[in-house]
Amino acid sequence: MCGDLEEDESLGARALLDFQQHAAHLLARVQAKGQGDPGDVNAWLDRLFADILARLADDGDAPAIPAGQRLSLAPLVLARLAGLMAAHGMLADDPLRRVIEALMLGYAEPETLFAAQRQHDHHHGHDHDHGHGHHHDHHH
Repeated sequence: MCGDLEEDESLGARALLDFQQHAAHLLARVQAKGQGDPGDVNAWLDRLFADILARLADDGDAPAIPAGQRLSLAPLVLARLAGLMAAHGMLADDPLRRVIEALMLGYAEPETLFAAQRQHDHHHGHDHDHGHGHHHDHHH
């Protein structure tokens, strides 16, 4: 039983580290774009996203709870906020549908990033073996 708890905490810590690395990657992309035109809606949305992401990726004021629990609780707060804001949106704009579409886009984003990394690694030639007795020719 104790080993299961330690394994869960280890998996949670690894998941949090993966999230923080992904957040750093996304924040660097937003930073590279710069502030943009103050009147540009997309630039404002990018800054808002980056502000919230930076806050969630920072361990500074996080409570002393397991990393996995922290990762599972934070989205509930964001979903609550999204629901509150959608409830005040223009009904003709179908705000709940837009929130759900954005939620699904964000949910798929880690897999999209990992797929791009795997694609890059696959096409990137390397001169080393993979530790299993034979060499792969990665050049197509």
